[in-house]
Amino acid sequence: MTIVSRLAAISALLLAFLHHGARADTGFYDDMSDGNIADWSLSSSLAYLNSASGNYAIGFRSTATASKAISTAGLSRVTVSVMLAASSLEAGDTCLVEISTNGGSAWSTLFSISDGQDDNTFRIGVAAPAGADNNASVLLRFRAATGASGDYCYGDDIQLNGDDGYDSEGFGNLPGTGAVTRSQLTYSTLTTGTGNGNRIDLAAYALPAAGAQPSHSFQGRLTLVNTASNGGFVELKDSFSYTGNTDATRKHLPPFDFEFVQTGSHLIPAQRESIASSHPEWEYILLPGRVWNESGDHGFSRAAIPFALQQKNANCTHNGVMSFLFKTDGTVSKVAYQLSSETCLYFKVDMWGLLSATYTPGAVADAAALISDYQAQVNARLPMKSLEELELDFPSLDVAKMAASNSTDPKHISLVGFVKNGVHYSGGCRTRWGLYPYCASLVVPSYSAAKSAFAGLAMMRLEKKYPNSKNLYVAPYVSDCNSNGLWGDVKLENILDMATGNYAQAGYMTDEGATHTNGLFLATSHADKINYSCTQYSRKATPGSKWVYHSSDTYIAGTVMNAVVKSYEGSGKDIFIDTMVSELWAPLQLSETARYTRRSYDSTAQAFTGYGLSWLRSDVARIGKFIGADDGTISGSSMLDTALLDAALQRTATDRGLTPLTDYRYNNGYWALNIKTSLGCANDVYVPFMSGYGGISVLLLPNDAVYYYFSDNDSYYWLDAALEANKLGALCQ
Repeated sequence: MTIVSRLAAISALLLAFLHHGARADTGFYDDMSDGNIADWSLSSSLAYLNSASGNYAIGFRSTATASKAISTAGLSRVTVSVMLAASSLEAGDTCLVEISTNGGSAWSTLFSISDGQDDNTFRIGVAAPAGADNNASVLLRFRAATGASGDYCYGDDIQLNGDDGYDSEGFGNLPGTGAVTRSQLTYSTLTTGTGNGNRIDLAAYALPAAGAQPSHSFQGRLTLVNTASNGGFVELKDSFSYTGNTDATRKHLPPFDFEFVQTGSHLIPAQRESIASSHPEWEYILLPGRVWNESGDHGFSRAAIPFALQQKNANCTHNGVMSFLFKTDGTVSKVAYQLSSETCLYFKVDMWGLLSATYTPGAVADAAALISDYQAQVNARLPMKSLEELELDFPSLDVAKMAASNSTDPKHISLVGFVKNGVHYSGGCRTRWGLYPYCASLVVPSYSAAKSAFAGLAMMRLEKKYPNSKNLYVAPYVSDCNSNGLWGDVKLENILDMATGNYAQAGYMTDEGATHTNGLFLATSHADKINYSCTQYSRKATPGSKWVYHSSDTYIAGTVMNAVVKSYEGSGKDIFIDTMVSELWAPLQLSETARYTRRSYDSTAQAFTGYGLSWLRSDVARIGKFIGADDGTISGSSMLDTALLDAALQRTATDRGLTPLTDYRYNNGYWALNIKTSLGCANDVYVPFMSGYGGISVLLLPNDAVYYYFSDNDSYYWLDAALEANKLGALCQ
């Protein structure tokens, strides 16, 4: 028996994070990833643990049931989500998930599937059951009503969420007592454990509901010992044959020696950008974590630090978390770490370990500013709800269609979300080992979405400040492009339209997919990158007339705009730091992670421009809302050239841009798809969007909504979400 796909659910979307002032507490979650259902009550052998293609689920046949008692004490606004799949059903057969709120005396159906839906495809059900709030006697049950043992039902990814009244991202005291029951990452494991440890459900790294306010404060430097020789590694996908059976540097963490400062229960890295490293393959991105007390930790405080490994000179991002015990005096346990998810099409791995460490207490420079800046950024985030609550707030919507439901596996979805009326509905954070416990700190790469969010916006900002910047020619600003006569008549806006006229093959993405692009992507110096970009292609068409996609062209655009900023504002200025960050990202209170871009590894430090940004989910929501619903304004002030923005967002009928494919347009760094036919509209309806390599889409819908998903299985399917969004404001004009 093979379960073909886990479509329609994207169960990871169900990790709930509510608006400021309350959190969505995950009262229960089970994705069977550990292969253990011993804590479920099974009615017979016809309810069992099923494994297909490495995925675990509960199987139940005939009249079998599998049930679980769950307490929702202290929770309000309780919601339940679940996935069901089936095969070989006949007429009248049904697979159900049911709930009892009175200890089993009566049951109601939350979700069911029947004959005609028995295609081995997981489907999602979401409900807000009556009587489930603040209830210690809730039972969830899978039940087969198929009659025959040859009819198969499968249940997976059960999650119960509710509002416990505590703001998990706020800065007040933790409300827990410290009475935590722990079987993983115990005091004994962290203090006397040997070897590399094991891969475990990442829930063990999470701040538990009973976690108490920490009694110790961390300020100083944490150093990991022997990162180059310790640690476990399992490769799941390696398209470029990076690693083999022998040991390699790519299988281990880079050196780790970084400063942190604590405020309350929050632990803040002094550096939160991608940090240059001596390691040949990896660089760290460190994110804010948490600190708390547990009664079983013998007087220590427990810390967790979310982090990411980013591929050097590239955008591939692997997310992990580490945890340890410490005291204010510098006593520290070993550090456990685990990476079990990524946004990376071509390299997928698990890494884990248990490393010795040192903690050197001491003052951290600008600690007060680090704390206040982080608090301001958190407080400026859009109000949050879980993606499942979208269906509760807007009953006409089918949340499954908002969940990238044509992805082949929910584990490929890093983040998925929707922004409407100033509320950010967010999901994702599924890993191969449970839910990522710090979804607000999960890092995703931009890849070519940066061509819109960096290159496109930078041109619009320059045009606003220095009119006619869009018409500046390349050659006077880039000496490397001034030697072959190909760039003297190419304008900045031509580049942002992917219409320089310089190319080799006009086929869709043919040039971009050629092996010679390693001359851009693998080169580390600006001299090599710009030389490739300026000289690789020959003149084939009049600038502005033919669309041919080149990341190298956007690299030239960034070089031009950097030179323009220097010419107007001084030689020490930088297009990203002094234009994008200072004038846009800082006022929008984007995270420190978003205020960094990949650059060349030489003294020029030229921003990649066409890729190389890193974002948190709060950044994606803010950027999307700023561009679309807010029309490029901040606090009522217009920050971008209106004509260029309107053209990019397909608001100007006389300036649609060029046509890469049927029904698609590309203008000023932004894609757009005409969904007139799908909607049944009389007139054209263009949905502008940002797009990135591997499966990244950020939609800027004409009804002032934003939809995004970050995946890494080369799926760009978002039409269902756009059509659903039409229910919240007609897209037809």
